Amino acid sequence: MSNISPRVDIAFKKIFGVEENKDLLISLVNSIVSEEDQVIEVTLLNPYNPKSFRSDKLSVLDIKAKGHDGKRFNIEIQISDEADYDKRALYYWAKLYTEQLKVAEDYSNLSKAIGIHILNFTSIPEVDKYHNVFHITEKDSGLLYFKDLELHTIELKKFTKDSNEELSDIIPKVRNSLDMWVAFLTRHDLLKADNLPQALNDDSLRKAITVLDVMNFSPEEREAYEDHLKWLRVEANTIKKPESRARAEGAMNRNIEIARNLLAEKMEIKSIVRITGLSEEEIRKL
Repeated sequence: MSNISPRVDIAFKKIFGVEENKDLLISLVNSIVSEEDQVIEVTLLNPYNPKSFRSDKLSVLDIKAKGHDGKRFNIEIQISDEADYDKRALYYWAKLYTEQLKVAEDYSNLSKAIGIHILNFTSIPEVDKYHNVFHITEKDSGLLYFKDLELHTIELKKFTKDSNEELSDIIPKVRNSLDMWVAFLTRHDLLKADNLPQALNDDSLRKAITVLDVMNFSPEEREAYEDHLKWLRVEANTIKKPESRARAEGAMNRNIEIARNLLAEKMEIKSIVRITGLSEEEIRKL
């Protein structure tokens, strides 16, 4: 049982974003997308690289992959509840889609792009289910015309809100492979690779637990992990974004509150600048 959380993006990418674990990524993607978008092989477009932490310990750690049929996937686990996250998701999708074309290539070369956003917070309070799928459809008829756009949101806290839940509370919730992966991401601390209940008795899950249990970090990775983990802990105790979306003033106040908490955790000012978007001068005034 590992003390490393797979909800921290560094650990998540080290599990799913390396060549030797592509089978885990395939299992995760196939648990999310429709039957027509299932993949049998993927090419990692930005595999995990520990050297990146020497230059940017708080870099974005999404996973980009191309399926055997050319479809593109962007998988991101998001720690913090950011204002305008919906816009960020669209921006990531647009980059994923447009990066396919090289100069002078024809639009017919573009393949479907699927954005998968695993969120450690509630982003869509209007809906109870934790997995939602979005397309562009015609307003009146519901016709799906622009078929290349697809966005998934997976809100982990809708699966399990109570950190005191036992394994016996989790098992009844597991009805499909996505439930299995969400159980791993939220309550890995309850799972043992050599003693999985029937509902979770899956070779891919067993391998993911083992990978997490033996995961080692370099000094740069460990420092980055701890910074991201602090962010995760602080976010859980910081002002929550209103359901109506935080306005600019509210977002600023929230970043100030986060900065104060991170200062109390003795995080470096440069790291706090990257996280909050506040200037060094603003942070020093705090």
